[in-house]
Amino acid sequence: MLQGKKIILGITGSIAAYKIPLLVRLLIKNGAEVQVLMTPAARDFVTPLTLSTLSLHPVMCNGFDPANGKWNSHVEMGNWADAIVLAPVTANTLGKMANGLADNLLVATYLAAKCPVYFAPAMDLDMYRHPSTQKNIAALQSYGNILIEPQEGELASGLCGAGRMEEPEQILAILAEGLKKKSLLIGKTALVTAGPTHEAIDPVRFIGNQSGGRMGIEIARGLAMRGADVTLVCGPSNIEISHRNIHLIKVTSAAEMFEKCSGVFAASDIVVMAAAVADYTPAHPLENKIKKDGKAPITLELKPTIDILGTLGKLRSANQVLAGFALETENERGNALKKLHNKNLDFIVLNSLRDAGAGFGHSTNKISILKADGCEKEFPLKSKAEVAADIIDEIENILKEKK
Repeated sequence: MLQGKKIILGITGSIAAYKIPLLVRLLIKNGAEVQVLMTPAARDFVTPLTLSTLSLHPVMCNGFDPANGKWNSHVEMGNWADAIVLAPVTANTLGKMANGLADNLLVATYLAAKCPVYFAPAMDLDMYRHPSTQKNIAALQSYGNILIEPQEGELASGLCGAGRMEEPEQILAILAEGLKKKSLLIGKTALVTAGPTHEAIDPVRFIGNQSGGRMGIEIARGLAMRGADVTLVCGPSNIEISHRNIHLIKVTSAAEMFEKCSGVFAASDIVVMAAAVADYTPAHPLENKIKKDGKAPITLELKPTIDILGTLGKLRSANQVLAGFALETENERGNALKKLHNKNLDFIVLNSLRDAGAGFGHSTNKISILKADGCEKEFPLKSKAEVAADIIDEIENILKEKK
């Protein structure tokens, strides 16, 4: 499954390190070349001799190796690897990774990496639940790193709960699946839109909607983690976005979003229009704030905004993959199919405000994918990151069909 892949396996000072020799054996058995890095504390839990024997490479722990008088270059290792797997990761190392504290070879290599990074936390229940730990995990995910979630079970402390490192066999499966998906999108360019647009009434007021941008941002992250170069055109959102493969362009209005999308559309292999763009904008936005006099109602004249998806759909090439979203409250399927064909899409993602946990303001979503060839797929309620993965899987299927 991993034939010829170069894997850096980083080990930190957790009791779960006793499982790592098995992971090394599994990686080697599946054809990977493995370089083990250890923090100094990790050597108290598993010996470098064991790991070097299994990996067929000397284990690296320090920047300078006195045995051969050479420096172990974190930059070279960061460029060498196809993937980095950090397992187990302690709360201490999570904090260093999240905040760029490169006081050992392992964290320095992580900071220099240009490949996907997987991290598998392992710690006691209360440490894992602590707000600082959760904040660091969220930060690492926002950087584009892939969390291998700890499982619930008996911990070294005797407590039972979340914090137990995922088993080596499952870590292997997650890594193999991730590298397989990444290879299909390497070298592809993608344009993704996310968030709402705000249409100015006056300098302090606007017309908008309740979109927070999470769905589109998760799609951008998913594409980036699979190797695509992504341009994310995002309306106002409070969600942090940071990934080496994502070029973020912030916009406010529908007109600005259209302008930025038009500039990169032709060069994009993949286009996913997930933004909740306003359908109307004030016809005559005011330069000064409207004052309330309490006497007469105010009439606001609106004009249609440009149909970004429809306009780009007319300009698309046969080799591009173009997808849109439909958020409906009635006649969901009929309205989505009409939009699919009118805007010349490969597929449309339908979600309904009638489904609990779906749509704006949720970390979850429930979708159906309707394709131009008539194929339809329904999915259960999932996290928006998982929904993004389903959408990207569909994009990859279409790319294969277009070859």
